[in-house]
Amino acid sequence: MNAAQPFAQLTNATALPWPQVPDLPVSRLLEATAAELDRGARLCAWFGVPEDGATRLAAVLAYDADNVLAVARSHPTSGSYPSLTPAHPQAHLFEREIWEQHGLKPEGHPWLKPMRALRGGAPANAEFFRVEGREVHEVAVGPVHAGVIEPGHFRFQCSGEEVLHLEIALGYQHRGIEGALAGGPHRATQVQVEAIAGDSTVGHATAFASAMEALGGGEAPLRAQWLRLIALELERLANHTGDIGALAGDVAFLPSASACGRIRGDLLNLTALVCGNRFGRGLVAPGGCRHDLDTARLAEIGERLDRALADAEQACTWLWDAASVRSRFESTGTVSSKQANDLGLVGLAARACGLVRDVRYDHAAGWHRFAQAPVAVWPSGDVFGRARVRWLEIQRSGQMVREQLAGPPEGGVRDAAPEAAPDMLAVALVEGWRGEICHVALTGPRGEIRRYKIVDPSFHNWMGLAMAMRGQAVSDFPICNKSFNLSYCGVDL
Repeated sequence: MNAAQPFAQLTNATALPWPQVPDLPVSRLLEATAAELDRGARLCAWFGVPEDGATRLAAVLAYDADNVLAVARSHPTSGSYPSLTPAHPQAHLFEREIWEQHGLKPEGHPWLKPMRALRGGAPANAEFFRVEGREVHEVAVGPVHAGVIEPGHFRFQCSGEEVLHLEIALGYQHRGIEGALAGGPHRATQVQVEAIAGDSTVGHATAFASAMEALGGGEAPLRAQWLRLIALELERLANHTGDIGALAGDVAFLPSASACGRIRGDLLNLTALVCGNRFGRGLVAPGGCRHDLDTARLAEIGERLDRALADAEQACTWLWDAASVRSRFESTGTVSSKQANDLGLVGLAARACGLVRDVRYDHAAGWHRFAQAPVAVWPSGDVFGRARVRWLEIQRSGQMVREQLAGPPEGGVRDAAPEAAPDMLAVALVEGWRGEICHVALTGPRGEIRRYKIVDPSFHNWMGLAMAMRGQAVSDFPICNKSFNLSYCGVDL
């Protein structure tokens, strides 16, 4: 379905003048946004734009079936507005973030507390939700964890071993990246973008480059788009393989755990062959790519990829054939399709609940317009489903990369970085390995970045983990957590 008035339409990795974005009273924007969400639209971004001592609310909606995006904004406002969250839970974290950043209070929000820091008169130590009862007890995990892991706090309300409610608190190392990007691009901008979530370097760098190119009215050379696809799919392959190994480790199935850990390293080394860095740093930039592949390296990547995929198939066959693994994966941490849709889940977490939701297919941009793998979907919504979607994507992404290596386009990989036009809004979506990465860039009167909004897929999906734990034994948390494998730093922006 197409966006109804009063939204302006655009497609992925394109821009339109900021004055052409419909400017509505706050009540009208909320009414229109709620109506579109009721019609099946999805909330990509909901954020504030400071202006003249007040704040505009801005909405970016996705219509996946029509490959269309829609945008609108409110008049500058202050104080409060009626919350979207009670009727549309996918707005929950967006509204908490707006309150924290701009002091706009969403009246009627069911659980309003800071996302990351003390803002807008919020208490320094916000209350956690509590379940009352003689048999109820709390289990607090983190924010400091054993091992090398970023900080996040998990507060469980339990009756015996059963989890009644899980609340997740993040923001313990808020880095201020969105704020640092304002006024740029600066010399440090590229490094900051690549550090949004280090295991999704290529995904975030591609979204940033696409947004900057759209602001300048151009796009990267075709060969650069092709190279970005290869790097993005290699990033997906490495992380999915590592996650399957980690899930195997969580249920003490050591053959697959050990093998997948090694194969992940082999796949990361393929990205190093492309650009010299295993995580893809320094490869993607506005205007194209900073590295290219010669014939010899193309052949070497193809040969090593074939070996890694064959090894991954063997390691996963061991996993799927083990009854002990299936008994732990199946019916553990289940999220229903309705819950996933209501919460706005994206990426593999959504597809494992039966939702056909993949930016590479729904909002294809770059080289994905010419090369698309079938969307990998599983209906069960449990740990097994999330593991199976990973395995399906390993197979399909691997095949796509093989095909692309066999027929590279001609030409260069880098044009001059485009100069952003003034007073423009650009939206870029990329299907990172976790799911939809959304970058929204707004320029000022000189073409400088006025506001830059980043939505990592984890921002949408953390609530999915909380729902997956309801009714589970608290001892199931490690495997449920790993089956989502969400990013802390992707939220701590």
